[in-house]
Parts: sequence; structure tokens; C-alpha cells
Amino acid sequence: MEPSLEASSPTTQVKSAEALLENAARLKTEGNTFYKEKNFRSAIGRYHRALLVLRSLDPNVLASVKGFTPDRPVLESEHETRLRNIQVDCYNNLAACLLQKQEVDYVRVQEYSLRVLQWRPEDAKALYRAGVATLEVGDAQAAKHYLMLASTVQPNDVKVLKHLQRAEEKINRELQKEKAMYRSMFSS
Repeated sequence: MEPSLEASSPTTQVKSAEALLENAARLKTEGNTFYKEKNFRSAIGRYHRALLVLRSLDPNVLASVKGFTPDRPVLESEHETRLRNIQVDCYNNLAACLLQKQEVDYVRVQEYSLRVLQWRPEDAKALYRAGVATLEVGDAQAAKHYLMLASTVQPNDVKVLKHLQRAEEKINRELQKEKAMYRSMFSS
């Protein structure tokens, strides 16, 4: 049986892209509802599913294996903008969900926040979450950088200022340890 020419027409591809974007947006909205209900596990599941749907549209995904994957629907500029907005929201929301869990995976929070910052470098929530996660994984200097940027976007945010202070205190403790180590090396 020969494939239908209509199945790959530009009009059909645009409709397919719209349908996939609608599905991803619906999943994101369901995730938001679960988040508000503090059902973080279900929220995480919905955000991940939305991102999986979007992968089939993202021109940056699997670009290196072109010809070995099914044709992607053609994205018009408004579709690509919508795709990025949904991706950013999902990654931002995933980071927020992970921070609510009893055992926080700070490496994943950092990863998701940095993805958001690739597309929206001044996103205050992503800067804050990247700062918190980076501080928790042990890089106080980079954490200070993210938190300083977050404080320029939201100068009166108490949480940002609190974590910025924690980062500065950790940097100072590390500096004191380093000074003590050098003193002991050269004093003997």
C-alpha cells in the first residue's frame, strides 16, 4: 500500500504540530493542577510527558541523525515560540516540584534550571533555583553568581537574599580553611 501524499502535506504537518502543541499544553496544565494540589509526583509525570511530546517537534533534538528518524511536522515561527514557552514552563515547574520532595535531587534541579536559563537568561525563578541547587551541590561561587543575578531581577525577594547570604558565608568559610592550610604549610 502506497503512503498517502496528503499525510505529509504542509497543511497536514501544521495541523499535526498544532495538535502536538495542544497536547503538551494540556499535559502542562494538568501538571500545574497537580502542583497546586501538592501532588508533586503526578505533576512531575505530566511535565515529563509534555516534554516527551515536545521532543517530537523540537528541531534541535536528534538533528544529528537526520534521515534515520520520522519526518517532523514543519514548525512555523509561532509554533516554535509556543514550543519553547511550554518547554521553559515545564522545566521550571519540574525544578519547583523537585525542590518540594523530601529527598531533593539538586543535580536535576540544577540541570532543569540551567535549561530554562539557556532560553530565558533573566528568568528570576530559574536563577534562584539554579543558585540553590548549585549551592547544595557544593559550588558556592557559581551559586553566588546565579543568586546575584536573581537578586538584580527581584531585589526584595527574601528567599533569594537568604540563599545569597548562605553562599557568601560558605565562600568565606572555604577561604578561611584555605588560609589556615597555607599558614600551616609555611609555618613549619
